[in-house]
Amino acid sequence: MQAVVLAAGQGTRMRPLTDNTPKPMLPVADRPLVAHTADTAIQAGADELIFVVGYEAEAVRSYFGDEYNGVPVRFAVQEEQLGTADAVAAAREHLDGPFAVLNGDNLYDAASLSGLFDAAPSVAAYQVDDPTSYGVLSTTGDTITGIVEKPDDPPTDLANAGAYAFPAAARDWLDVPLSDRGEREITDVLAKVIEASTVTAVEVDRWLDVGRPWELLEANEWKLGELDRRLAGEVRGDADLRGEVVVEEGAVVEPGVVIEGPTLVRAGAHVGPNAYVRGATLLGEDTHVGHGVELKNTVLMADSNVPHVSYVGDSVIGREVNFGAGTQVANLRHDGDPVRMTVKGDRVSTGRRKFGVVAGDGAKTAINTSLNAGVVLSSGATTTPGESVTRDR
Repeated sequence: MQAVVLAAGQGTRMRPLTDNTPKPMLPVADRPLVAHTADTAIQAGADELIFVVGYEAEAVRSYFGDEYNGVPVRFAVQEEQLGTADAVAAAREHLDGPFAVLNGDNLYDAASLSGLFDAAPSVAAYQVDDPTSYGVLSTTGDTITGIVEKPDDPPTDLANAGAYAFPAAARDWLDVPLSDRGEREITDVLAKVIEASTVTAVEVDRWLDVGRPWELLEANEWKLGELDRRLAGEVRGDADLRGEVVVEEGAVVEPGVVIEGPTLVRAGAHVGPNAYVRGATLLGEDTHVGHGVELKNTVLMADSNVPHVSYVGDSVIGREVNFGAGTQVANLRHDGDPVRMTVKGDRVSTGRRKFGVVAGDGAKTAINTSLNAGVVLSSGATTTPGESVTRDR
């Protein structure tokens, strides 16, 4: 089974985190998001990976190279972002048999993906409480008869989970017309496959579509939750590491630090002294968390610093960010409602009772800055001393 992994998009709903990094290359635990998709595909039986790249393509190419985890790798370039079927069509020259199509920003459990490959032709399905927000599969038994986008009256509660196992013949069915939204849709290819053969709906046990910053936080919660304790770095003095904590070689944890897992401290990171790190937290490579800092359930990307007496909770912090002394992040509304964020100009509920801030690459706060729940700092944004930030910047 060849696996076509779609990794060409920028991820506009993930901005500002994708201003300099393609969404599939954002960090989830110890590797990029798309690497988890690739690893799951290999575990499920894929014997070749074909990455469709576009935005910041070199980041994907350099990470995976010609071979990844013992499986050969090829690359195809999607010149324009004209939809998922167009992306797969870019890889057509590499296809020579049955093939899977996987979204590079989706996470699946390996057992379910293996079942998808075994049942080909097939589509991954995920049972949801409210199907009206998804593409919904129509079925007779476990056979798919059609798919409808965001229906008012859903035929089933099975959402299309964005993973497909197609027969070799589908290679010739990729040139579908543009849809009403100006894209070539993979679901139109699926419709042709349904006409030609019996397509099975394979229910997946676990699935996450990582499209917005709080979903990147959720992806890290999932994958950090799979950590096994390992202390390869330097843990000094009376530092107290509790539960599933990983300290990579080259990282340093100073005296007085308390870390409660699941937490990953990557190579080159420096924690403490006297810091408190808890929840599902990722401290990226060469990050610094200093004296009197509390970090809770947060992604701190490479080369970023929270050096002095600050609190950061339930937040996603980009690369080369610096939070000045006394920076405080609010992560809870007084009324207890889910925190809202602005995504592509629209106010959207994160669905999370606790969510802090999103900071783009190079953002900097001055001393004693307060950041309200749901605030987004754009790449390179700054604050002034003592400022209370309640709107995106």
